[in-house]
Amino acid sequence: MGANTSHVSDLSENPSLKALVGTESISENDPFWNQLISFTFISPTNSADSKLLEEAVIPLAKILIENNPRSGNFGALVRIFLGRTKELKISTECQDQLFIWQAHNALFMIRCLLKVFIREMSEEELHLQFSYQERAPGSCGETGHEDLLEELLSNLIHLIVEVPLLDITYSILFEAVTTLLVFFSYQLFHKDILRDGLIYQHIMKGRCLSLTSRLVKTLLYNFIRQEKCPPPATHIFEPKAEGGLLYGLASGVASGLWSVFTLGGAGGSKAGMDQEHNPLPLSNQSLLLLLVLANLTDGPDWPNPYRQAITCFRNTQDTSSLPVEQPHTFQINFNSLYTALCEQQRSDQATLLLYTLLHQNTNMRTYMLSRTDMDNLVLPILEILYHVEERNSHHVYMALIILLILTEDDAFNRSIHEVVLKNISWYTERSLTEISLGSLLILVVIRTIQFNMTRTRDKYLHTNCLAALANMSAQFRCLHQYAAQRIISLFALLSKKHNKVLEQATQSLRGRQGDNTALPDYAQDLNVIEEVIRMMLEIINSCLCNSLHHNPNLVYALLYKRELFEQFRTHPSFQDIMQNLDTVIGFFSQRLEQAGSDLSVERVQEVIMKGAQALPTDRLKI
Repeated sequence: MGANTSHVSDLSENPSLKALVGTESISENDPFWNQLISFTFISPTNSADSKLLEEAVIPLAKILIENNPRSGNFGALVRIFLGRTKELKISTECQDQLFIWQAHNALFMIRCLLKVFIREMSEEELHLQFSYQERAPGSCGETGHEDLLEELLSNLIHLIVEVPLLDITYSILFEAVTTLLVFFSYQLFHKDILRDGLIYQHIMKGRCLSLTSRLVKTLLYNFIRQEKCPPPATHIFEPKAEGGLLYGLASGVASGLWSVFTLGGAGGSKAGMDQEHNPLPLSNQSLLLLLVLANLTDGPDWPNPYRQAITCFRNTQDTSSLPVEQPHTFQINFNSLYTALCEQQRSDQATLLLYTLLHQNTNMRTYMLSRTDMDNLVLPILEILYHVEERNSHHVYMALIILLILTEDDAFNRSIHEVVLKNISWYTERSLTEISLGSLLILVVIRTIQFNMTRTRDKYLHTNCLAALANMSAQFRCLHQYAAQRIISLFALLSKKHNKVLEQATQSLRGRQGDNTALPDYAQDLNVIEEVIRMMLEIINSCLCNSLHHNPNLVYALLYKRELFEQFRTHPSFQDIMQNLDTVIGFFSQRLEQAGSDLSVERVQEVIMKGAQALPTDRLKI
């Protein structure tokens, strides 16, 4: 990268870049390097600009791949960067912006080249590119004295954990995190899990291992802080009259790697667009790197240390001593982490982090479930499910599994019915001026089931939605009138679908005489629907057995649609579960008949309330 380049398209003609990728070796002491890394740029605002830059770099990188064994210039560039990282911490304390700026530029160039290298060659070939050095005539171009690849990886991690996050260090910290992500992108080009690769070995077992807990903690705090990219004035310098690179289109500092690494391919979704227009590049990249590290596979005889760190860290307020010291453990402010998780559920990677912590870190799960403001966490998850049409399937599944984990806790199931919400703006199907968090959760899960029945028809999604409702059912309290109606409406929809499939099966059997063609598997369809119907009946039954007197609105909805249940009374698959429903319907129907005809809604509710107190509990079989 060199003098007075103003457009990405000019890169291939830039004299300094042509010298870098050329056949001539450039000594590390040559003033050329200082000129090369003294360029100014403006951060890109979208992935399209970053892609333009990458396309411009590809031909240069390919020339360097061909010439580097002779010149060793790539290794020299890496050593120039490493030389500057040794003084970065002091430079930060002294506010030496020029030094930090040049170190950033060197790393930025390394990252751009690496991205092409990794796509073009194996890890072994990449390792060779690091090993080539400037050579005198007649000497060998490789050296065995140092492993420059491991040195770079180790220095990047040291940089991330030791350099404080300030306006003047934001860009270089972003580049360090992004460069590590680029190294891990090797997995994208392989179907098999890379356990034996050099990068994997260095990160999991090499000099980086001792920094495991500090790296995980730093990445978590980067996510917690949600720092926006500082204004250009804090990290851009005026270009010099000669030397230096000035190009105004794209540098990759707010790189489009969001769209490359985003989970589930959400780059084109509404959520992805929000991230693009409101970039928090360091926070986003730190979270992505954290998730990549956490999901590296265990080795044959060693566990993933980064996953160990994520699963065992504790609250800074926890002063208790551990009976057995856990490897890579550390302490972090749970309140700050909880707040960040609540605020960032628009992105699927933040939802994946929440799932990971709930599922694997018992300290964090216990803390979350003890919070009295669980609505701050649950409402964003419900909003993900409510806008299921706009979300990718990975995001929806993660949100659903999070609800499933939460509803395994009885205290959570009780507390959500005590939290009263007002005017939920994103719930547009009906005006809900006041509703409990528990009732809203039921409404959103039922809506997800109905969406799945008409669109995706995913049995796994059905099962998990119903499992969450089943977990909650014994603790249903004061269900909102609309929530009670939707429970019965869902049962009506399932009953209608059951009858339709049954009719289709009957008609196909009648018309089959003499026809040997294959028939649709109506028996399997019926089994699936009957399994779902049974789960719905069990949910209703569990509520009636455990909290009937707390749920008059459900009894009202049950009586209003009592004819729905008639066909299942004698069905062999449902006879046992229908006994309690028959008892409840019969008991309250009798009391309503005794109360007279033409009863108002208020009078019916009054009869139900009194009847709920009078119904002997031993008449219902649990």
